Amino acid sequence: MLWNLRIRAAERGIWKSAQMRRMIADAGLEISAGKMSSWWAGTPATMRLEELDVLCSVLECTPTDLMSPEPDKVAARRPRVTETVNGDDQGHGAGNGGVSPVVTPRFGRPRSEPPL
Repeated sequence: MLWNLRIRAAERGIWKSAQMRRMIADAGLEISAGKMSSWWAGTPATMRLEELDVLCSVLECTPTDLMSPEPDKVAARRPRVTETVNGDDQGHGAGNGGVSPVVTPRFGRPRSEPPL
């Protein structure tokens, strides 16, 4: 997701994270300076729905105004498919001889193939 907090804040005349933090506190949500800094500087790793609700209230926007999907990044995270027959692709795919490609996980150890 593309995080658009600073753009939405600028549209409301909010140029500094300290000003945004005060407005959030006035709306009833106390957050640390560190958390506000991380929201202001980049995409937060996590966000509670209560926090998102207050941000939207303060900025008079919706969650979709604060976040934009990035489908290309999702596609880039998908596991890559590699051939297992002699390390090359010589027509031995799932439709030729019943040998299927191995999906190598992004993290951890690769799965082992069952014996043929």
